[in-house]
Amino acid sequence: MDTPKDLLEEATNRRSFMKGTGAAVGAGAIAAMAPNVHAQGSDVIRVGLVGCGGRGTGAVTQILNHQHKGTKLVAVADAFMDKAEATVGRVAKAHKDKVDCPKDRIFAGFDAYKKVIASDVDLVVLATPPGWRPLHLQAAVDAGKHVFMEKPVAVDGPGVRSVLESTAKAKEKNLLLQVGLQRRHEPRYMDTIKRLQDGAIGDILYMRAFWNGGGVWTRPRTADQNEMQYQMRNWYYFNWLCGDHIVEQHIHNLDVINWLKNDYPVEAQGMGGRQVRTDKEHGEIYDHHFIEFKYADGTRMYSQCRHIKNCYNSVSEHAYGTKGYSDINRSMIFGEDKWRFTGKNVSGHQQEQLNLIDSLLAGERPNEGEYGAKSSMTSVLGRYASYSGKEITWGEAINTKVETAPGLADYTFESEPPIKPDADGNYPIPMPGKTMVI
Repeated sequence: MDTPKDLLEEATNRRSFMKGTGAAVGAGAIAAMAPNVHAQGSDVIRVGLVGCGGRGTGAVTQILNHQHKGTKLVAVADAFMDKAEATVGRVAKAHKDKVDCPKDRIFAGFDAYKKVIASDVDLVVLATPPGWRPLHLQAAVDAGKHVFMEKPVAVDGPGVRSVLESTAKAKEKNLLLQVGLQRRHEPRYMDTIKRLQDGAIGDILYMRAFWNGGGVWTRPRTADQNEMQYQMRNWYYFNWLCGDHIVEQHIHNLDVINWLKNDYPVEAQGMGGRQVRTDKEHGEIYDHHFIEFKYADGTRMYSQCRHIKNCYNSVSEHAYGTKGYSDINRSMIFGEDKWRFTGKNVSGHQQEQLNLIDSLLAGERPNEGEYGAKSSMTSVLGRYASYSGKEITWGEAINTKVETAPGLADYTFESEPPIKPDADGNYPIPMPGKTMVI
């Protein structure tokens, strides 16, 4: 049985280890030494999850898939207790020996994130609807926690500015900060982007990016729900929570083009609307967007995202240059330097979590917050352009004082959400030429 002195020494050793004060060991060496190097248990990585939806549950499961036996899920939080409890059960089925999360460390409510962060966790996974991300990230970084946060990291200009501030603070504190833009961890994408940046298709003239599909779930309103509860259950359809699907989903493709360019757009103009998804259950967001993004060197990215069934579907990125063309998603190059990726590819969702634990174990503290924030801002810029029907500059978008959810930190389930239905249950829909977005 551990004595108080033993427990104190173990806690001290673990905290020193997680701060990276010990000798750093390379990720490859860690993998080779894994069966023996952690036998003393002084390098336990205690994980807390905030946001128990599908992505949060998946991210934690993938973190625990790492062969390091000292990684454990010890606390979870969600707005809804049923979701929090369900996640603990699902993760425990996959990793029974890596879940130590009794009922008194399962939290619910809008302030539940504070309880996870205040508990003895080393790594916090932030996977709530993205409108909450800036608030939760700030709290985690202020508390000195390492963070994995899902994309997008904000839904408006003020939120992006907050994330950039927290990103800088995380660097000052030597904290790991990783973002769920998993394509940047996939070998096929990494190899393709490097070749393009090295000139495989010559000077890049323009790019295209797509996320066209049939859409996602809806959850029917129930008689016992107030408006806040309904919107939280159906977060995808409200901009203060989701940012529209151009932000929540299409960010992946926009980020790939930003990665290729090693830059971010300076302005955007475009169009969009609600042609098919016009029911009340679809809240306020559009079902299609088309945006032309302009970069500082004059090149354009033409972006499409659509949620309409039985239409042309594509989730892909493309680049066109003076010497050829690349289907980036398929890792293929056509033209003078014809090529295709033939190496072993891996799941980006899984690999980013393996890389995360490897980094912690090696004493490395990568920080992906800046490109996570700026690719989120690219997506928000696109929404601003389609909702307003106007050309919007990057500076206007990121510096706007217009918040989608003013006073978010004080919200409870009894609060009135920032957007409300009319007497017939219809939500106000953005109208190009009329709606003010910044």
